[in-house]
Amino acid sequence: MVTLAYHRQGSGPPLVLLHGLGHRRQGWDPVVPLLAERHDVVAVDLPGFGASPACGGARWREDLSVAVAEFTADLGLDRPHVAGNSLGGALALELAAAGQVASATALAPAGFWTTWERRWALALLHTLRSVAFLPDPVLGAAARSARVRTLAYGLLVGRPDRLTAELVLADALAMRSGPAFRAVARHGRDYALRGKPRCPVTVAWGTHDRLLLHRQAARARALLPDARHVDLPGCGHSPMNDDPELVASVICQTTGTEGRR
Repeated sequence: MVTLAYHRQGSGPPLVLLHGLGHRRQGWDPVVPLLAERHDVVAVDLPGFGASPACGGARWREDLSVAVAEFTADLGLDRPHVAGNSLGGALALELAAAGQVASATALAPAGFWTTWERRWALALLHTLRSVAFLPDPVLGAAARSARVRTLAYGLLVGRPDRLTAELVLADALAMRSGPAFRAVARHGRDYALRGKPRCPVTVAWGTHDRLLLHRQAARARALLPDARHVDLPGCGHSPMNDDPELVASVICQTTGTEGRR
């Protein structure tokens, strides 16, 4: 049995939410109440991140996507819908290619990068994690500075002014304490999606994504011609804070529940 920390809310067809590298399930908090009006929402901490222990290996396809599939099976969820951001978006596409989900929504999924773009993204995340190891009083003071929040998190979101000091500090501490960060990042250097999804898929990209640059959306369109491709105007790499209503709408259009309550 795979033991992962999760938050569950709402009723309807099951929908599993997957976060990015170094993040945690709380990144989906602005969107969960909107999705819970239509879905039984399960926001998950991936193995070795947030409150979940590291379990098994750190390979994206062979370990993390398998762990998510086993976790959903343990919950009794038969082919749930899935949505993921960044690393979580790549895992959502892997689950779709394996025929294990009813639909997949991938927000700025990793894996459509060039070598330079991959190095940029991983170097940036490693830098942010290094900053998280500052002494707690210094880290807390930095989180309370609106200028510092804009400088650091402006690389991850389109609207850093919407982030509170408490949220930024909690995210930094989660990134610092995630035992799987280095191993998962290392395996990401060789990752690329190989299979083809077997269910409805949407790939959505923030037009202001500075981590996995928006131009990568064009490669996703070429490699996944049968998927629906959507731009998220004004959104950064993690669009859940930037425009929760738009993100929820894109997901519900993919699951076929848009307009339902």
